[in-house]
Amino acid sequence: MTEIGLGGWRALTRPPNGRRSWIIRGVSRLELLLSSLPRPNDPIMLCLLAVLASSALFRSFPAIDMAASEVFFRAGAGFPLSQEPLLKAFRKSADLALVLLVTGLIAGLVWGIARRGPGALVSARRSVFLIAALVIGPGLVVNGLFKSWWGRPRPVAVDVFGGEAPYQTVWRISDWCQSNCSFVSGEASSAAWLVAATVLIPARLRPVLVPPVVLYALLISLNRLAFGGHFLSDIVLSWAISGLVFTVLYRVMVSAPGVATRARVRAWKGMSWVSARTAPRLPR
Repeated sequence: MTEIGLGGWRALTRPPNGRRSWIIRGVSRLELLLSSLPRPNDPIMLCLLAVLASSALFRSFPAIDMAASEVFFRAGAGFPLSQEPLLKAFRKSADLALVLLVTGLIAGLVWGIARRGPGALVSARRSVFLIAALVIGPGLVVNGLFKSWWGRPRPVAVDVFGGEAPYQTVWRISDWCQSNCSFVSGEASSAAWLVAATVLIPARLRPVLVPPVVLYALLISLNRLAFGGHFLSDIVLSWAISGLVFTVLYRVMVSAPGVATRARVRAWKGMSWVSARTAPRLPR
């Protein structure tokens, strides 16, 4: 047997009809390439469309932001729900859930490596994906990039709601906020990560457990709106951007390796079948 260096494809010894064998290999590789491209209903494409659509919506109609925040604003009192002990405790529950889940993920990975060596990371791709998604999504992209550089003031700092800064539309970089700014919501991004963590739930239990997790994450995100900490656009775009980061990472770290392996196996089986049919029969 011979091996082609790029891609790790294997083929049997070339039969007399070599041109046909090369065509089969070319079609198989093209099929693998096309299968990896995003499609309209692909999660990556859906998240990208969500980012573009929500950006266009809030840029075109900034009054949506103001109207959503006005629901929770009271003249002379600001955002009174931010002082409610129950809502404060609810906000802190998200931090507790995040710490417990991350601790469990890291402990599971350390235990697996201690028992089986570094090879345990291969079988724990979902856990590795979740840790990477938390670091890259809420960590680097949301808090490290957007909240540090875009300078959008929070609702409590906007003049309409008793502050001094003018309202800034989404994606506009300004100097009205120096650090830990409003665009986009870090807590909404972490809440979206809690939803991503449902990939660890067994498939048979997801119809029961996923809806409460999604509801909890949405309420945690809307809690920031009620507190005057974020505009509605901060929350929506935080979910959309985080979803885009998570789906890309999931494709690269979890689903793509399996897809590629299965495609190679199918291609190899197809070439082996063709080679077996076209190979000359030995006399009995």
